[in-house]
This record gives sequence, structure tokens and C-alpha cells, in this order.
Amino acid sequence: MIPEPGGYEFLRLYGREAETPVILLTARVEENDKVLGLELGADDYITKPYSPRPKTILPREKNMLNRTLSMLAAGLLLLLAATACSGQTKRGSVNEAQQQTAVVAETNAPAATLETSAPAATGAVTSQVVAEAAPTAVEQPATAVFAASETTQPAAAATVWPSASEILASSSAVTEIVLAGDAVTEEGDGATVDGSTVTITAAGTYRAAGSLTDGQIIVDAEENGPVYLILDGVNISSTTSAPIFVAGADEMHLVLAENSQNTITDGSEYVYDNPEEDEPNAALFSKDDLLIYGAGALTVQANSYDGIASKDALVIGGGTIVVDAVDDGVRGKESLAISGGDLTITAGGDGLKSDEDEDPERGTITIEAGSLHISSGGDAVQAETNLLITGGTFTIETAFGSTAAAGSSAFIDEELSAKGLKAGVGVTIAGGAFAINSADDAVHANTAILVNGGAFDIASGDDAFHADATLEFNGGVVNITASYEGLESAVITINAGDFTIVSSDDGINVAGGNDAVGGGPGGGPGGGPGGRPGQDTFAEYTGDYYLYINGGSIAVYAGGDGLDVNGAIEMTGGQVIVNGPTERMNGAIDYDGGFTLSGGFLVAAGSAGMAQTADMSSSQNVLLMNFKGTADAGTIIHIAGSSGSGILTFAPSKPFQSIAFSSPELAVGETYTVYYGGTAAGGTEQNGLYTGATYSGGTEMGSFTVTGNVTLLGSSGGGGRP
Repeated sequence: MIPEPGGYEFLRLYGREAETPVILLTARVEENDKVLGLELGADDYITKPYSPRPKTILPREKNMLNRTLSMLAAGLLLLLAATACSGQTKRGSVNEAQQQTAVVAETNAPAATLETSAPAATGAVTSQVVAEAAPTAVEQPATAVFAASETTQPAAAATVWPSASEILASSSAVTEIVLAGDAVTEEGDGATVDGSTVTITAAGTYRAAGSLTDGQIIVDAEENGPVYLILDGVNISSTTSAPIFVAGADEMHLVLAENSQNTITDGSEYVYDNPEEDEPNAALFSKDDLLIYGAGALTVQANSYDGIASKDALVIGGGTIVVDAVDDGVRGKESLAISGGDLTITAGGDGLKSDEDEDPERGTITIEAGSLHISSGGDAVQAETNLLITGGTFTIETAFGSTAAAGSSAFIDEELSAKGLKAGVGVTIAGGAFAINSADDAVHANTAILVNGGAFDIASGDDAFHADATLEFNGGVVNITASYEGLESAVITINAGDFTIVSSDDGINVAGGNDAVGGGPGGGPGGGPGGRPGQDTFAEYTGDYYLYINGGSIAVYAGGDGLDVNGAIEMTGGQVIVNGPTERMNGAIDYDGGFTLSGGFLVAAGSAGMAQTADMSSSQNVLLMNFKGTADAGTIIHIAGSSGSGILTFAPSKPFQSIAFSSPELAVGETYTVYYGGTAAGGTEQNGLYTGATYSGGTEMGSFTVTGNVTLLGSSGGGGRP
């Protein structure tokens, strides 16, 4: 029950003043009460008791938040439960850039929820993730699955789980289960023993210890109320089935006692009472929601199927968990959420998985904290619909890693999906540290990827980041040491972030289709090689493929095109450095729908055969220099104004014959001199660009005066001197 004013009065005062959704949780079940609540402005009206499971409440509220451009994470159910329990709703403190969910409880009847049934002494804290709308510098036609978020977001409070000691201390009764080789004894209520099998049949708290050479712990407790099974030093083996099998439970909590070491091992072939059955199919298997947490350790050796699996929601909140599985490592069919713990997973199939494919609101994975080490034969993390990561550290290797390329001894079947982070709809990353060595795409979404933060070290046998529709960065540090293509999507937007991209083909590729390579290399517009870029303003592009660069620092080392856009480029800010291709069939910059540059810093070196720069629609001046011969890697190009002050000192890392350049310092009416060779002393050097250095000893190549927004020096396709 919330304090004064009551729920209806709250709605009268505030319900119509903002667009924030309001959900009314109440014990008032009469039709007139419901009508009144909705008329007062509630967006939804839920009567108690309501189901604790995400499947009944989550879809409705998720749709509501989508309509208000908010992100619904797996923590929404935790938010509902905590607010209803505490009765605290703070609507006035909601930031205008956020769309949060206010929950009003209109009754003193406690809500029966999955998250609030833990003993009160634990003081559980919930977590919430909310996406914020970020203004962009240019109007962009991209359609993302999730609302764009600002680079800096308020940190979500970490979920705090009760310890085994706290649960034991707050429980009125504890049933002790002693495992002794081929026998089991129990002391207390709620459990029955049949040889080496113990079956828990009632809600309550149970503590298990000891070893079973061939037996099971079965939970079959359908009555309302949680089951707390505390593992306090168990070693359970079963040759014919799952050592721990949750056949039914209203709420199933598997708690790892402090400093305990627990091991479960299954056989290589399960035996089912009915040949038509295929469950359980994991060493630790639950037909209902399963929560695993605690300060102990759990080792799962799965010799037949998956390691840990739930047919409903699976939540991991803590513990040191090691899984070695023939098939998938950890699977929550409807959803998987990880808020802590140290997980080491070795899987022949996928590492982490949520694979419900019949309901678009399920099949989600949410990770907010924890240390995850995943080695998988398939995808490391695979969500059927959406993947949300707000924190945690990740060490990932899939298949044979990035060395699994065509022609190598580790070549993988092209039908195998061996991606690092994968979602069937969208991937959103707000934080975390990622070391990914993947045979396939490192980060992949069939629709959209949104990155608001995080640190990435990536080596990929295919693309580092691939999204079929949209790829957006609002922050993060991205270091791609190996890839076929670095970033690929139909629409790529970079608002902020620090990028180093090494690719054997295109560094940034804007193209359509599923994992498209981009329609072949090169292809400069305007008729012959190189297309005389900048001579004309392209007709207004109305297609579907765009590269937007509004900020950030981007360094590209590409074997193919540096920036390859089968559409248009719009650059309003940021810094772009391209150490591009040496082959004449590729270019440092390649586009066919126009390149409008109105801000930022650009320098792109490469071959001259397909060289391009920004076109005449640009409001910031641009320069393209094509040289007679090929300069060696490391040769400095220095451009100085009439006062002698340098506006560019750049040493490409590869042999080059062309340089495209734009800077706010490139001014109309100013005369500039170009030098090559020489040295740069002092200052700083990053990605070949010198800042604050003193240049000397170079050879003068010639001078030019800027008379318009596009200046061309030398002939496209090589030949001539500036």
C-alpha cells in the first residue's frame, strides 16, 4: 500500500501531466474500480494476485514502453515487484529524457512475486535499465529496434541476492538432506526418499550436503511458495538422467552456500520412462523459473546435452560456476538474465542461449554484471530476440577463433553460426569489457545494434560488428585487431566513441542484405576510374544506405576500401583517419550516393585508382591530392599555410598514392605548400597523425590556393604532381 495520497488521488494529481506510463497494481477487482483507474490516466490495470512469471506481465508492459520509446530490460519485473512492495513511487524525479514506468499499488495486500519472496532480512535491491533518447546532429532515416541512448547513462543499481546464511537464519524450518554414496537421508518435512533419489514436494528451505554416486535430487512442489535448495558441498552423479531435476516449483532458488564446492555430473545417455519424452535434457534442468545465486562454487559436467537449462526464465545472480557441456552451456528458453557471478563455460554448441522463437517478447538475454569466460563451438551468446548488456567482463572464443578463415587449417563449415554476441532482433550494449576472438561476426544482430558504451578488443574471422538494418555508436572504445570488415550495416551512425579498425577488406561497409560483403570492391561514381570526385554535386540521394559520422575518433587500416558506402555519407564532426588500400581497384573512400561534409577532421590515404573525397555539397573545404608515384609507408606529408603554420602532418602506415583531406583550418583564399619526407619531432603521434610536432627536412612538392569548397591536385587514377 502506498502512503498518502492513495493511488487514485495520485492519478488525479499527476496521471495526465506526463507521458510516463503508469501501471496500477491493486486488489480492487470490481469493474467500476478498473474503469475509474483507467479513466484517471492509468495505462494498465493489474489485479492481485498476479502471476510472478514474466510471461504474463512482461509482454504488456514491454509493448507499452516500446510505444513511448523506452527500453524494457529483464529488470522490469524486478521494478514492478520492488515498487509494489515498498510503495514508493517518485514521478517528479524522472528525467525529461527518460521514459520510466511508475507503478502505483492501491492495496495493502502484498503482491506475490518471484523477486519479493526472499526472506525479508535480505533487503533485496532491484535493478532497472532505461534507454534515453539522444538528439542527433542530422536528421537520419534509420529505424532502430531500441530507442537511441545518450553516451552517459545513470548506472543501474546492482541486484543484491541473499546469502545462504541469511536464508537459513530467516527460515522457520530447514530440512536437512544428507547424501551418502548410494543412499539419502532427510530430517525435516517436505521431502521423501526412495533409495538414492530424494524428492522435494513442498515449498520451504532445504540444505543438501554429501555425495551421491548415482542418484538425483528432484523438486516437484507445485504449491504456492518458494523452494530454497541450498547446496552446501554436494557431489551428485547420475548415469541415466539429470542429477538435479526441477519438475515443478512455484519459485525455484538454487543457492550456493558460502565457500562450498558443489559438483553435478550426468551420464552420456539419458533413460526416459516414456520413449516419447526428451526432458530433462540438461545436467541441471528446470521446467519452471530457476534462480541460481550464492557465494559458493558449482561445477556442471554435462556429458549428454546442455549444462544448465530452464524451460522458463533462468536468472544467475552469483557464484563461481563452471560448465562443461556437450551441447549448450547455459540456456533459459524464455529468458536468461545474469546479474553477477564468475562463469566459465565450455560448450560444444552455444555458450549462453535463450531460444524461445514462438513469442517475440521472449527469447531475451540480459547481462548486467559478472565475469564470463566462454569457449563455444557455436555462438558464445545467442538470444532469439533481444540481447541487452549493461556491464560485466567477457572473454569469448568461438569455434577456432578468428583464424577460422577460408583456406586455413581451421576453416569452419559456412553453415555454422559461431558468432560472439548474437541476437535475432537487436543488440544493445551500454557497458562492459569484451575480449572476443570469433570465427564468425563478433557482434551480430538481424536488425539493429546500439552501442552506448563498453570496451571492445575484437579479432573476427568475419565482421566485427554486423547489423542488417542499423548500427549506432554513442560511445565506447572499440579496438578491432582483425576482421574481414570492421563495421557493416545498411545504416551506420557514429555519434561518439574511439575506434581502431583493422580489416582485410572494407573498414566500414554500408550495404544491405544479410552479412553482405558490399557489392564488390571499388566502384567510384562518375564514369571511369576515380570518377573525378568533387567536380559535381551529386543528385540528392534518396536510397536506404547511409553512413553518418557526427563525432568520435575513427582510425581505419583497410585492405579494401576504408569507407565503402553503397549510398551516401554525411559527416558533421569527429575525426576520421584512413590508412587505406594499396590496390588500385580499391579506395580509401568509396561512395556512390554523395558525400556531404560540414564538420570534423578527415584524412584518408590510399591508392589513386579509385580515389574520392567529399563532394561539392560540402560546406567545409576538402582537398584531394593524387601523386605521380607511390610513396613509401611512413613518408610524411606536411601541408603548411602562408604563415608557415602546419595544418596537416601525416605519415600513412602503408604505401600511398592519394590523400583526401578536410579540416576547419583549410580556408578559402589561403595558399598552402605541400612537403613530403622529412621528420616530425615532439608533440604526439597517433595513427600516423602528428599533433603539436615540429616538422623539418622535407622536400617541397608545390603550392596551391583554395578557391572553392573542393580542391583537386593531380590527376585521378595517378599521374601528375600537386
